[in-house]
Amino acid sequence: MLSIITITYQAEAYIERTLQSLAGQGHREEIEYIVIDGGSKDGTLGILNQSPIKIDQLISEKDQGIYDAMNKGLALASGDYVLFMNSGDELYAPDTVKNVFSTAPNADIYYGETEMFNEAWQSIGKRRHSVPEKFTWQSFRFGMTISHQAIYIRRTLTEPYDRQYELSADIDWILTAAKKAKTSVKVSGYVAKYLVGGMSKKRHQQILKERVAIFTKHYGLLPNLFNHLFIAAKLGFYYIKMGQTND
Repeated sequence: MLSIITITYQAEAYIERTLQSLAGQGHREEIEYIVIDGGSKDGTLGILNQSPIKIDQLISEKDQGIYDAMNKGLALASGDYVLFMNSGDELYAPDTVKNVFSTAPNADIYYGETEMFNEAWQSIGKRRHSVPEKFTWQSFRFGMTISHQAIYIRRTLTEPYDRQYELSADIDWILTAAKKAKTSVKVSGYVAKYLVGGMSKKRHQQILKERVAIFTKHYGLLPNLFNHLFIAAKLGFYYIKMGQTND
């Protein structure tokens, strides 16, 4: 059983895309779908109430931020694995979930590539960081190589998101689970479509500060300072070559 959790707030422009994506998956009986809404006042709830996929649990109430909402969803999840899909994001293809779990049996973590899209839903290519061939907790030391929407984690390995990080707690959450994982499996090709934007663009400086703190926590201060020199150089080269960062 896979628990897919979506966090929404004022998402009427995007949520239908995510719902249609999930509704198209095979083996629907093996997917538990949970939506945590922050008390939307637009048409989000109306769209959710007419969802093409059965929503097993829907909560709409004011929360204390995105990771408070994610913790609510995680607490409700009963699946063997958990996956977070943001409003506007999609599973890559109708057989994505099937392909993920048919790659190898009983891994602690499954992961794959992410294709990025702008608000006009035009592809801007894959993320700048390619996923590693073998993912461990050390794999993020030069940047977040797997997006949140493209990693399936055994639920018993997860812990609540640390809410001291307002915008980057997903990195800490993945690394904390990865330290416990014994097996990880790379899935061939793309597994998710990611809508670029949101807080990651509006509060970029805060995100950078939080990421430095998280990487220092997991890798140590001096190694993290050295790693960030490498990250900055690689980012600069990529931007000169491509004209965009694709984070």
